[in-house]
Amino acid sequence: MTKQMQRDLDRLQALVLQMAGCVEGAVYRGVKALRERDGALAREVLAGDNEIDALENAVQEEALSILALHHPVAGDLRRIAAVLFISTDLERMGDLASDIAERALALSVPPFFPIPEKLAPMAATAAAMVRQSLDAFVQTDAAAARGVVLLDDTVDAYHRQIIEAITAEMKRNVNHIEAGISMFSAIRHLERIADHATNIAEGVIYLVEGQIVRHHPEARAMPSSN
Repeated sequence: MTKQMQRDLDRLQALVLQMAGCVEGAVYRGVKALRERDGALAREVLAGDNEIDALENAVQEEALSILALHHPVAGDLRRIAAVLFISTDLERMGDLASDIAERALALSVPPFFPIPEKLAPMAATAAAMVRQSLDAFVQTDAAAARGVVLLDDTVDAYHRQIIEAITAEMKRNVNHIEAGISMFSAIRHLERIADHATNIAEGVIYLVEGQIVRHHPEARAMPSSN
């Protein structure tokens, strides 16, 4: 590998990590706005979405430039492919954080819908998945990535429990039906963030092992024998 190519790859990684930091912050603030009924914080999340979109463009332009200039092969080519996958998932996470912020705005005014008891642990698990999937990427750690994939079942279980609680509240109090639909949407968006963290983890497995495990559950649990 030439020194120029190494510098370009380092710049590409720095860009995707900058994007990841913005997304992680947006997810945290979006959920915080939801839990605390903080309309001002929700508006901050919405205002930051353009920065995430700009960073996705920068990542993709840099990756395509490396492909055109250096014609990378083997591990370097897989790393660039993984970065492209990851940037797409990060951008979607940013959009979902904005969607949560929009629901938080709607829920920041009366009638106040009760905050689901399981929201805090669900949000903590989803945030851990985002952080750990990105750590696995930086450290090229396929075992850690597989740990993230396993956490998705925990988030799904919280999601089901919260939807049941929301449905019960809407039946109990018809004045909460509209707000309940907004809370339902916010919880669904949070569950989708965990799905995208899972996608990133699967991209790390591809980067390290050259194995595509997406849509192949049996391949997620064990490393490639190659």
